[in-house]
Amino acid sequence: MSRFSILSSGLIALSAMVSTLSIATPSPAPAAPPVVVAKDDDSVLFGAMRDVDLRLGTIAWRLATANAPICADRAPTPGLTLHAIDQYDPAVRQQLPAIFGFEGPVAVEAVVPGSAAAKAGIAANDTVVAVDGKPLVVNLAGADQASTATRDAAQRQIAAEPADRPLRLTILRHGQTREVTVPAQPGCRSRFEMLMGPGLTASADGDIVQIGSRFFERFDDRMIAVVVAHEFSHNILHHRERLDAAGVKRGMLSEFGRNGRLFRQTETEADLLGVHLMRNAGYDPQDAVRFWREHGGEVDGGIFRSRTHPSSSARADAVAAEIAAIPPDAPVPDHPRLIDQARAALQ
Repeated sequence: MSRFSILSSGLIALSAMVSTLSIATPSPAPAAPPVVVAKDDDSVLFGAMRDVDLRLGTIAWRLATANAPICADRAPTPGLTLHAIDQYDPAVRQQLPAIFGFEGPVAVEAVVPGSAAAKAGIAANDTVVAVDGKPLVVNLAGADQASTATRDAAQRQIAAEPADRPLRLTILRHGQTREVTVPAQPGCRSRFEMLMGPGLTASADGDIVQIGSRFFERFDDRMIAVVVAHEFSHNILHHRERLDAAGVKRGMLSEFGRNGRLFRQTETEADLLGVHLMRNAGYDPQDAVRFWREHGGEVDGGIFRSRTHPSSSARADAVAAEIAAIPPDAPVPDHPRLIDQARAALQ
């Protein structure tokens, strides 16, 4: 939804239920299936992809779990990044078990350090066979072409489990099946994924947050956390649903009149809630001011900026004012007033 939020295209995954979500700064690198590459390049490409997905996963996990107490809609957030073999191009699938395990259709791409999944002993390349005794389902859409349907179904199956109860997973590792009980670790509900592409693209549609791979090449994790928190805020505040309920027009008409005003309102709300999400998760909210002052022109289109979005300077000023209004002794997590308006009709 946001166009700072811009347009999205691309593919791979990151589970958020994890949702995993990133903070140490491994080397930025390109990433993402489905893609066809020479065999000699497979391990390097997919290793770089795993690193980037873990960065995003750690950021998202940190934001989601730290803010769970203020979110009404929560899901299990164990710290797993899942992927499915059929989300990759058929031309590279034969090489994937040697890189990612894949003793079955769905595997663990990465585990966030310190997460509930890590503490339960789940590791990258484990295959996930079942959730609470219910086998994962393979979608036929991925038989002959890349499709994220199997992965998406696995993510949603985990997300459907009670957020405040331990998560029971059946894991396959080196031919041995075992039951693993992951301690309860709730987080604000959302899925997250990294998308391949040359642009600084990011979006949120109420269900999933998508962050373009270019961000990971261009910025460190503190700046990426600003982007993730902004898009995550759109989902927490149900902006797409509320805009639809308000009857706003998209496309060219989104720029004008009431349509443009309501889009700008939701963008500002996402900026403001984002600094609270960051503060609650231990990030420096001043990084949001720095991002918009120093890098805003790279993402807001300059003179070609859409009228659905405030200018980067206006966003920096609004964020700075919001941070200044937070009392020095405010609790962590604090409960911003915007959270209480997450279901209110847009006027």
